[in-house]
Amino acid sequence: MDHGVPPIMRIRVKPKGKEMTEKMMKLGLLSAGLLLGAATYVEAQGLQHCAPRDQVVDRLAAKYGETRQSMGLGSNNAVMEVYANVEGGSWTITVTTANGMTCLVASGQAFEELAEALPPKGDDA
Repeated sequence: MDHGVPPIMRIRVKPKGKEMTEKMMKLGLLSAGLLLGAATYVEAQGLQHCAPRDQVVDRLAAKYGETRQSMGLGSNNAVMEVYANVEGGSWTITVTTANGMTCLVASGQAFEELAEALPPKGDDA
């Protein structure tokens, strides 16, 4: 019963039976594929950002002119270091684990050296 509505304007509101199952199956497979692809991409990205420390330090110096500006000891004896090119402004934060692998954590531009004094005790600033 089309009530005079042209075929192009007819809308089928709800798929039935087998058609619905096929659509749900396709949606499920698509979702699983996207999740698998995203997990593989993240894993691959993680592998590209870590290398032995000496290689990372050499590359930061050669390619970006960055030298170590500060460092600190983190949890699990990981060493956090900040490298920067004071004249060019580029900077990189690395973390080196106990096994000697160094991973790039963050990088950017507009590095500035600061030596700010702590506020007086009791001051909530």
